Amino acid sequence: MAKAVVEETERIADEDVQMNKKIGEHGSRLIEDGDIVLTHCNAGSLATVDYGTALGVIRAAWEQGKKIRVIVTETRPKLQGSRLTAYELKRDGIPFTLITDSMVGYVMSKRLVNKVVVGADRIMRDAVVNKIGTYSIAVLAHEHQIPFYVAAPTSTFDLTHLSQDVVIEERDPKEVTHFGSESVAPKGIKVLNPAFDITPLKYVSAVICERGILSTEEWKTLTRY
Repeated sequence: MAKAVVEETERIADEDVQMNKKIGEHGSRLIEDGDIVLTHCNAGSLATVDYGTALGVIRAAWEQGKKIRVIVTETRPKLQGSRLTAYELKRDGIPFTLITDSMVGYVMSKRLVNKVVVGADRIMRDAVVNKIGTYSIAVLAHEHQIPFYVAAPTSTFDLTHLSQDVVIEERDPKEVTHFGSESVAPKGIKVLNPAFDITPLKYVSAVICERGILSTEEWKTLTRY
């Protein structure tokens, strides 16, 4: 029984790696030489078994010799961007710049971003659920006419539900009021700390999965995948 469990686990892990590499292969077609790509949170090898989804797209483009640069949001309050994504990019030698979440509008207004690629925890018929802050980035990208791509495997697709069915997780207030064990806010205050937000599909340029690239219009026609 133990041997069977280990073998199945290894099969699932290998399958995940191959899916991520296919996502990267398809998504890299959307990345041009010289692009500056913004990504949010961590959708790299530390978030998946290996290679990554959104970061897999960036990684694949870099491996193809495209001279790209990356803008990484710190991703408050857990700082997955500065702790994880920045680590992966530095390890792989991909040029990047770290910014705070509130700087996204500034860098877009200065035309310091050409594309946005993010991952997804869930993609429904009408929206994408991803790390808090994704919705704001999508709206800003739309305002500045910057393509906003979502990279995720088909296992995240949920075509039986709408965004109104989603219950967003509320996390520990200390994630906002503290850095580590150090308090940075007055005691006893009210805190709102949703882990995710919901981005309507009207702000999404395309969904990149292991089977290819789906435009928003193609996504709307799907009844099953």
